[in-house]
Amino acid sequence: MQPKIMMRKKSISASKASLVLFLCQMISALDVPLDSKLLEELSQPPTITQQSPKDYIVDPRENIVIQCEAKGKPPPSFSWTRNGTHFDIDKDAQVTMKPNSGTLVINIMNGGKAEAYEGVYQCTARNERGAAISNNIVIRPSRSPLWTKERLEPNHVREGDSLVLHCRPPVGLPPPIIFWMDNAFQRLPQSERVSQGLNGDLYFSNVQPEDTREDYICYARFNHTQTIQQKQPISVKVYSTKPVTERQPVLLTPTGSTSTKVELRGNVLLLECIAAGVPTPVIRWIKEGGELPANRTFFENFEKTLKIIDVSEADSGNYKCIARNILGSAHHVISVTVKAAPYWITAPRNLVLSPGEDGTLICRANGNPKPNISWLANGVPIAIAPEDPSRKVDGDTIIFSHVQERSSAVYQCNASNEYGYLLANAFVNVLAEPPRILTTANKLYQVIADSPALLDCAYFGSPKPEIEWFKGVKGSILRGNEYIFHDNGTLEIPVAQKDSTGTYTCVARNELGKIQNEVHLEVKDATMIIKQPEYKVIQRYGQVSFECIIKHDSTLLPTIIWLKDNDALPDDERFLVGKDNLTIMNVTDKDDGTYTCIVNTTLDSVSASAVLTVVAAPPTPAIIYARPNPPFDLELTGQLERSVELSWIPGDENNSPITNFVIEYEDGLHEPGVWHYQTEVPGTQTTVQLKLSPYVNYSFRVIAVNEIGRSQPSEPSEQYLTKSANPDENPSNVQGIGSEPDNLVITWESLKGFQSNGPGLQYKVSWRQKDVDDEWTSVIVANVSKYIVSGTPTFVPYEIKVQALNDLGYAPEPSEVIGHSGEDLPMVAPGNVQVHVINSTLAKVHWDPVPLKTVRGHLQGYKVYYWKVQSLSRRSRRHVEKKILTFRGNKTFGMLPGLEPYSSYKLNVRVVNGKGEGPASPDKIFKTPEGVPSSPSFLKITNPTLDSLTLEWGSPTHPNGVLISYILKFQPINNTHELGPLVEIRIPANESSMILKNLNYSTRYKFYFNAQTSVGSGSQITEEAVTIMDEAGILRPAVGAGKVQPLYPRIRNVTTAAAETYANISWEYEGPDHASFYVEYGVAGSKEDWKKEIVNGSRSFFVLKGLTPGTAYKVRVGAEGLFGFRSSEDVFETGPAMASRQVDIATQGWFIGLMCAVALLILILLIVCFIRRNKGGKYPVKEKEDAHADPEIQPMKEDDGTFGEYSDTEDHKPLKKGSRTPSDRTVKKEDSDDSLVDYGEGVNGQFNEDGSFIGQYSGKKEKEPAEGNESSEAPSPVNAMNSFV
Repeated sequence: MQPKIMMRKKSISASKASLVLFLCQMISALDVPLDSKLLEELSQPPTITQQSPKDYIVDPRENIVIQCEAKGKPPPSFSWTRNGTHFDIDKDAQVTMKPNSGTLVINIMNGGKAEAYEGVYQCTARNERGAAISNNIVIRPSRSPLWTKERLEPNHVREGDSLVLHCRPPVGLPPPIIFWMDNAFQRLPQSERVSQGLNGDLYFSNVQPEDTREDYICYARFNHTQTIQQKQPISVKVYSTKPVTERQPVLLTPTGSTSTKVELRGNVLLLECIAAGVPTPVIRWIKEGGELPANRTFFENFEKTLKIIDVSEADSGNYKCIARNILGSAHHVISVTVKAAPYWITAPRNLVLSPGEDGTLICRANGNPKPNISWLANGVPIAIAPEDPSRKVDGDTIIFSHVQERSSAVYQCNASNEYGYLLANAFVNVLAEPPRILTTANKLYQVIADSPALLDCAYFGSPKPEIEWFKGVKGSILRGNEYIFHDNGTLEIPVAQKDSTGTYTCVARNELGKIQNEVHLEVKDATMIIKQPEYKVIQRYGQVSFECIIKHDSTLLPTIIWLKDNDALPDDERFLVGKDNLTIMNVTDKDDGTYTCIVNTTLDSVSASAVLTVVAAPPTPAIIYARPNPPFDLELTGQLERSVELSWIPGDENNSPITNFVIEYEDGLHEPGVWHYQTEVPGTQTTVQLKLSPYVNYSFRVIAVNEIGRSQPSEPSEQYLTKSANPDENPSNVQGIGSEPDNLVITWESLKGFQSNGPGLQYKVSWRQKDVDDEWTSVIVANVSKYIVSGTPTFVPYEIKVQALNDLGYAPEPSEVIGHSGEDLPMVAPGNVQVHVINSTLAKVHWDPVPLKTVRGHLQGYKVYYWKVQSLSRRSRRHVEKKILTFRGNKTFGMLPGLEPYSSYKLNVRVVNGKGEGPASPDKIFKTPEGVPSSPSFLKITNPTLDSLTLEWGSPTHPNGVLISYILKFQPINNTHELGPLVEIRIPANESSMILKNLNYSTRYKFYFNAQTSVGSGSQITEEAVTIMDEAGILRPAVGAGKVQPLYPRIRNVTTAAAETYANISWEYEGPDHASFYVEYGVAGSKEDWKKEIVNGSRSFFVLKGLTPGTAYKVRVGAEGLFGFRSSEDVFETGPAMASRQVDIATQGWFIGLMCAVALLILILLIVCFIRRNKGGKYPVKEKEDAHADPEIQPMKEDDGTFGEYSDTEDHKPLKKGSRTPSDRTVKKEDSDDSLVDYGEGVNGQFNEDGSFIGQYSGKKEKEPAEGNESSEAPSPVNAMNSFV
């Protein structure tokens, strides 16, 4: 019995014909293609290659295409059954079959209806060797029905209750995808509290007020028809109850304590638990008696859904979900059973047999429940199929014995249970074919010596041919252990040697014939790396080289590739790849790694690796990093007149690479023992070409440098004396400057010793007067650096040059420089000096320049000397202190700042050169005009009485002119620190005190005092004082005492003006002078300690800063020292800052008067119009009013409630000057509010850092005191009208 042609897995070359694998093994007609030539000649039963899915849902709007493709030899024909009976496609005009195919096309788009073609279809592919059948293909058109109309009542839910919004989508095919959106087509946000269940319903674990909306819309998307159906919007209204009652978890789905779930093997298991409760419960899943499968378990929908993919029978069991919050928990157990549709254990495989051979078809499947196995032959149940004596059915196996060509057929295995079925086609193809060799004739194989050689002999024949191999044309048959013969015909030589080269013949024979084929084998020498890269330890910044020297077969072309850490070398110019080496320059830490040399040929590849370790410190304690040892063996070669080559041998690096060499030289002729820097070269260089100078006896030494430091100098080289030559250069820095009026001192920097280029160094000094037709005067001097020319005119220019020479000759012609003979003092003074007084402190001085010839030197500028002679106001002389101003260059004017007003000054001007100053010009006298005086030196207020105060003052320290008077201004300050009317008194200049009478008793006054000249008023000083109370209850002042003191000290009337973050505290104090006050404050109602702030001086107000907006504070004021006491507490509240304060002017007297005046004017106009109309006049009142409407009486606009022609931008403008106060200079209550709130953070009033007021209280920096109501910005009539409205 010949063995059947089945697949045998052997290790053969990937290039060995895949065709033979199919023909000799015949397992899967779908995956392995047949040789085209062979397919034209060999018969084969049909094989289904492509078919539609078992459950085929189609779009009812498009043509239905039911696929059925098959192959075979000869090509198969196709037929169909529908619902178990023959489907005659020729009788249905809407149905066609594709050419050379079994695929059906049902034309729906041209009048057909998809519903008419619902059913179960099966395709049969048939040729002379058998029939293959497809699966049962169930055709169903997809459906996307509309939502049934229903009346949806609004959901009224109490806050904290649970809620379920039911979707209940229409039943479609396939089932739709559900999602919830709003009217704006935005997905509704979901969370642990709100989520969509697997059935599409929307679950609320607890509702909240923000859940109220009228557009909860459920959408169903049907993918097959690409349509979306929309449910009517659902309204949810949540009514709030405070507080919300907390509730322990209750499961919304699934209901009850247990449930069951059946899932099929290989599917995705989805389990869901959604719970209600307040706070929102958290879901946790466990499997009773086991663990959740790792890598296949996922949690979705905020862990409310447990998802297990690719389930198997082992996943059956009880799964518990636990919902928990702070009040308790609830749980549900889901019993999961995993069933299984049939699945293959061993599917039947195609058989290709020769006549007389035996074979088996095995069909084994499993499932839950276990599937039934049934066989069909060519699509007919095997029980009623034509009998075949070579065939025997034994359950899931068909046994074939002594088959013949008529035994060819296609067998179907059907494995089915209640959850599905499997159908597999497997053919038995009985062939009688003579041998064929499919390997290309005379194919050349090349292998490396000592490696296996695989020579192919792909064949086919039925019965299976026997294969024999021969070497050479007349060689004997190959046998023995040195060869391996594979079942697919391949000859393997496990260890090919050079003598294995030659021609090999493959012979295939069976009872139907014989065929042979020749192939050729060449064995090449192996590629070898004869010198591999070696492990290296290199210090940072050093250089390292890896070698890779190879030997290879002369007929092969090798390529060498270098890798670092199994990757390409860095793109860095430091990496140099040579023919057989890799060099890395200037190694860094990142170069540390493994370097691999790979050698490739067309037949083999070899590699070798080495590790590079970069170190910056000794790898072991024995390694010491130190300065390098000095170089040695210095040698001079190539001696020329101006150059020489120096070479040396480096000393030990001492584990730190040498970075550079420093070359120094000694001049034994001129400076023996002194070493000079010559040059330096990189640490990789050991020779250098040195440039030399003539007439120098050179010795050289070399110093090595590394990261640690410099080495000791090497031993000096041999001496080398260069020949003498003319000087190459002349002295530098040549100058000509006279030291006396009649000489010229010529100086220069001498040449260094080696610059002389020879013996006898001298200098030729030449000079001549510039711009004069004169010859050069020259003198040769020794090796010095100065020469003095005497008898020269004063300060004239000279041309100068200095040339070097030695015994061999002169240096090149030097360049000329300009110098000057000595300077002398200027001869004349500037003339026509004029002074122009600009103001009382500044004057401008002019003068004519002096002739340059009289300067007799370099003009450096002019000096102005000026000094104060006397003050014109005091007529007293004092020590004269002269001031000097210098004006550089040829300037002829200058400004004299810092003069004192009303004074007499003198000045003179002098010209300056490098020698000194010239004579002074005649003194010029000028006077400064008067200025405003300084403030009076002091102001004292003493002797207070009921209605008078005594004022004493000192005259200004700097009157700056003739005083003509003093100006005294004063005004009362009320309890809220508002200023009353201002009174001004002019006092003669010769007075130094006065008694101010007719004052109000117990009243504080503020005084402004300044002096005045004819130019104007000077700066003022201010003071405050208080008249005493009435005679009752007070002590008489002692002789010389100041203010009268009360019998006992007290603080009263504590008032506060609060803004957003600060408050002004003011109070009234009665008691001794010089009391030290403090302010204590804290949050009202708080038990915290009082915070204390010290008040500077004896002021009766203070600003508390850093307060919290919108907070109530308590405050009290106290005095320290002998009279320690406190005021009563006051409470205030901070608030948002107001830009300004609107005054309710509806109750103001001036506003009522204004309104009355306007009404009276209107009445008069009406009377006049009435009289003129009765007299027949033609006065068009209406037209006049329309054309010239008075903005004061414009009607209000209906849209904003304001008066015509006025805007909000004018609301806060003050009245123009001219509004007057009553003659008694008092401020009425109606005109000024008592509250300090008006001085908050508005534009008209601010607090200073020290608590004083800006604006309505203190005016503009106290320079211009308020006059009457001018200090208060009263509201305008426009403001009044807006307030009234």
